[in-house]
Amino acid sequence: MTMRVYLGLAAKDPAAAIPDAVLHTVRGAIEAAFPVPAEVIRGREWHRPSISLFAWTNEPDDSRQPPLLVTGADRAAGINGHLAEPRDVEGLAHAAGLRTDAVGGCFSVFRATGDELSAATAINRVCPVFHAETPELHVIGSRALLVHLACGGDRVEWDVLALQTMIRQGFFVSDETPYAGVSALPPSATITVRGGRRTVTETPLPAAGPAPASGRRKKALIGELAEALLATVAPLREAGEPVNLALTGGRDTRVLAALLHAAGVPFRATTNGLDDHPDVVIARMIARALGVEHTVIPPARAEKKDAVVVEHPLMRAYETLRTCEGMTSAYESIVTYLPYSAKPTMSGQSGETLRAGSLLLLQSDLSPKALRRRIDTTFFLKDVPLFTDAANEHARELARPWQERADAMEALDHMYVWYKVGRWQASARAGSLRRGDPVRPFLDNRVVRAALSLDQSWRLSEEVIHELITTFAPRLRNVPIEGKPWRFTADRKYYPWQRRPEFLTAPKTGGGWSWRTSPGETLSAVLRDHVLDHLDLLAPIVKPDEVRKLFADPVVKKPGTAWHLYTVASMLSGVHPGKAPEGLDPVHVPIPS
Repeated sequence: MTMRVYLGLAAKDPAAAIPDAVLHTVRGAIEAAFPVPAEVIRGREWHRPSISLFAWTNEPDDSRQPPLLVTGADRAAGINGHLAEPRDVEGLAHAAGLRTDAVGGCFSVFRATGDELSAATAINRVCPVFHAETPELHVIGSRALLVHLACGGDRVEWDVLALQTMIRQGFFVSDETPYAGVSALPPSATITVRGGRRTVTETPLPAAGPAPASGRRKKALIGELAEALLATVAPLREAGEPVNLALTGGRDTRVLAALLHAAGVPFRATTNGLDDHPDVVIARMIARALGVEHTVIPPARAEKKDAVVVEHPLMRAYETLRTCEGMTSAYESIVTYLPYSAKPTMSGQSGETLRAGSLLLLQSDLSPKALRRRIDTTFFLKDVPLFTDAANEHARELARPWQERADAMEALDHMYVWYKVGRWQASARAGSLRRGDPVRPFLDNRVVRAALSLDQSWRLSEEVIHELITTFAPRLRNVPIEGKPWRFTADRKYYPWQRRPEFLTAPKTGGGWSWRTSPGETLSAVLRDHVLDHLDLLAPIVKPDEVRKLFADPVVKKPGTAWHLYTVASMLSGVHPGKAPEGLDPVHVPIPS
């Protein structure tokens, strides 16, 4: 998968042509909306009088399949992301109705014919589709800023109230975007414009079946999930070079190592860390057991210093806003741009899908009351005193449909897919997509559908992924796990002749210090001054007095929230779109003794 950008236009009057001025605006806006150097952007266009489809990529040639645009029979189609079977693009291009349910891969699809414009998301919408309209046009695209600019030229109008969720969480917990009138299409949904009218159809996320009551049933369900995972990596046998797997001592990358081993896909493993860290120790065990090359990348060693030098937060905010379109906080570390590479890489990103999602994994009390409280207080309505009445009421409206669900555990499971993957990962991963083709089995359309069909409690116990690992690579059965023991072993009784699964924990060396979470006085002052200087822009969302309290101490106590406020203040003050800030000195952050 790599970064491709699509934009479709459809006139509301089917007899009217799309104005040349709009086409000119779209061509001029791509440099602002595509966060790669202008000289590496290639594009194609497909036009009929009332419908147009644009496509751009930073891929250096046309060797990747499917092509940027598949054309023929008075139609054009493009895939953003990748298909498990590239030939499936023909079915998506010509099917009577655009549906993605049975198609493998991590993708969205855009399609145009002489009288219809449509687009569809896969089950986790990690390859997003955005839509908006003007009095004359319907606009659908893969980059929200491009959709917005196509509607209004070079003018950016912010949806200020929608940004309350950015300050609470650092990403969007809604289908909104920073741009007024631009919305994200839900997961597993299709938007269609025909005869000048727009319709959106959604396929509900799968309901989980009951927990298996027998060993035979468990084996059958694990087999179905294993089959879906194996299909995601089968094409890598023809990659021509080994996959590079970022391997740790944890759960999710171990599933991938076992998966690649079972599928017969050549791979090598790399691990970042010191030789005695459990990640390195265990990754070395896994690689040895599977007979694969393993490289350890130690942290850079330098003469001891009392501070780190970091780029100015405004430059960091600019690059994050540019890459993630204002839908990820500058608190996050976004992968920087590098020229495109076709080398296959893999990591365990979003493996929590197989374990009922991070929202449930972080919850110790699984009573219905506690689960509903988590929906409110730690997700939609975090930090209520900081926000205005209007912002809090808006958050309650967003929370209401999830609170009204009969099954709170299923709600949190689906919220993980809907927002943590479909909004946070969808925007944050834009940085890595500029570089090349990372393979993400846990994001595959069929894998996610198979996982969500399994009982949440069973997935949460981690027995599912443990059984997957031992199915794919039995020799990993007794390799220790990093961090905490497998959840399903916590209350299990073991006979003297049975071996309890081992685990290793990292030594408490203080190595987890981060300048982002421990900003020190100098960086706190930079964040404080910028936010307080723009309180007038933030006033519709947050209470000025509460913001001042947040920054009252020399070192800010909630650095995550401070970064989120800084990001939104930078956005509203016009840092992006536009040229990168200049003349900003780096900031020195002291290292605690």
